[in-house]
Amino acid sequence: MTDLSRFPHLANIETPADLRRIPDDELTAVADELRQYLIEAVASSGGHFGAGLGVVELTVALHHVFDTPTDRLVWDVGHQCYPHKILTGRRDRITTIKKKDGLAPFPRREESEYDTFGVGHSSTSISAALGMAIAAQRKGDPRKFVAVIGDGAMTAGMAFEALNHGGDVEPNMLVVFNDNGMSISENVGALTKMAARAMSSRTLNQWRERAKRAIPKQSLFGRFFKRWEEHAKGFVVPPSTLFEELGFHYTGPIDGHNLPQLLAALRTVKELPGPQLLHVITTKGKGYAPAEQAQIEYHAVGPFDPQAGLVKKSGPSKPTYTDVFSDWLCDMAAADERLLGITPAMREGSGLVRFSKEYPQRYFDVAIAEQHAVTLAAGMACEGAKPVVAIYSTFLQRAYDQAIHDVSLQNLDVTFAIDRAGVVGPDGATHSGSFDLSYLRCLPHMVIMAPADENECRMMLTTGFQHPGPAAIRYPRGTGLGVPLQQELETLPIGKAELRRRGHGLALLSFGAMLAPATEIAAELDATLVNMRFVKPLDEEMILELARTHEAFVTLEDNAIAGGAGSGVAECLAAHGIVKPILHLGLPDEYLEHGSRDEVLTMAGLDLPSIRRAIRARFPHLAASLNQVTA
Repeated sequence: MTDLSRFPHLANIETPADLRRIPDDELTAVADELRQYLIEAVASSGGHFGAGLGVVELTVALHHVFDTPTDRLVWDVGHQCYPHKILTGRRDRITTIKKKDGLAPFPRREESEYDTFGVGHSSTSISAALGMAIAAQRKGDPRKFVAVIGDGAMTAGMAFEALNHGGDVEPNMLVVFNDNGMSISENVGALTKMAARAMSSRTLNQWRERAKRAIPKQSLFGRFFKRWEEHAKGFVVPPSTLFEELGFHYTGPIDGHNLPQLLAALRTVKELPGPQLLHVITTKGKGYAPAEQAQIEYHAVGPFDPQAGLVKKSGPSKPTYTDVFSDWLCDMAAADERLLGITPAMREGSGLVRFSKEYPQRYFDVAIAEQHAVTLAAGMACEGAKPVVAIYSTFLQRAYDQAIHDVSLQNLDVTFAIDRAGVVGPDGATHSGSFDLSYLRCLPHMVIMAPADENECRMMLTTGFQHPGPAAIRYPRGTGLGVPLQQELETLPIGKAELRRRGHGLALLSFGAMLAPATEIAAELDATLVNMRFVKPLDEEMILELARTHEAFVTLEDNAIAGGAGSGVAECLAAHGIVKPILHLGLPDEYLEHGSRDEVLTMAGLDLPSIRRAIRARFPHLAASLNQVTA
């Protein structure tokens, strides 16, 4: 546990009420202690880092000015919430973040009354705060509502939908626009360029705001100034035009690390009626030089020495599935000039760094805009291109309508490379890839594949790309099994499974990453093992042959059981009038908590001992050899 004697102010802050009793002139010392405490805590345990360092002063100022939790503070995404958690009663548990039974990595309503809205995906804060403000307004409740959203999250359409609505209904709420030029990597797009222009006009904008407060609005000069301002502000402070035309009174930009300036601005906008927007400029990684200089690398970190910073380690002996995709994308791009790569602001996470450098004219980072990414791909496919959308399973959920209406319905040639499928571990329920097989399997025309190893992943990516229609390849987080990779761009016959072992009694049908434990179980039971490979279309010929020769089935997948690959097997048997005992092993009908991947698999009953117990309980007469193994 950290020695709190080095943090005299922080040691006395158990809740924001304690913070509010501290005089303004001591708050800079509070912020300094909070920043150092955060550096030491994350260095010891790992976690999201740079974003939290960038909002230390802002977090202190917000909890000092507003009466939280009575006043509602809504954080967007939540990468930056560690300082907030430290100030709201969770200081001594901050090193448990992301660990089993520890603090959640993002704001979570069940964890604290100060976490007013659960998040993990971006661009929801304005909508949530607006909904709260409207509900309170209907009850005559005078509490304040504040949404804190970064410039990365502001690139998503949902944020502008909320601004458009908020400016129309005119609630008493504040949007704090935290502008640091970064998402996980550098921000892209026109909004980013516009916000950058505001930096150069900060002095002129401060003069404009002072003049607005000093000149009587109804005076002759006041009316003239108002007319002049409307014409001029679009040239000097572009964001003010955008936000004020949407109905939000714009203030800023101000220095988000200057506490006196922050406090003054927050106190002013707190008392103003209607929708307000405060534009603050911050630096991601502020106060820790390595994080300021390498903002991408320090977005999220493992444990490190705070004196030395991150030390580059030799790469793993086995490539990650993301690495396999990264190399495949460049190899396929060299072979087919029609390939275009698309990512919604996940260049590093999805493995497009190399592709972006080698094929910059064929690389499209559309910012945090998953819906746009998918329909953009559909449009490209209409004109003969072959787009590849690299996206996390959890983020593809946000573009489900586009996957249906714009790609599947029109049977367009779009390849979905779905990373982080299945259990993701420390990032928890908000980032779990538990549902992609279920929500994609019901789409006509969609070919769905799940590789059992790295080489199969490469082959499936080629198969999906060469298929003249929509195809999805879903692969897990982390390293593969160490299977050698074939350099040739080979394809698999669509809809054909692979018989790995011929046994008797039980038939184990494994989908994707579950093949490794299934292989061990099949050997223990002398059971038949099939690497199904394709979730859609299923290998019906294989399933029907096994139904004739085996007593029962076990399906294994790291997807939700409800509607997943095993459900497809059951539907196939039912469609042919076959009644066969079948055990579905997969992710349960609940949201799984954060922990290591192995811990979460154990919670889900997908570790080797749990699989053994489940089969023994369901088919005791077929599991005599398994009983001997575990006796």
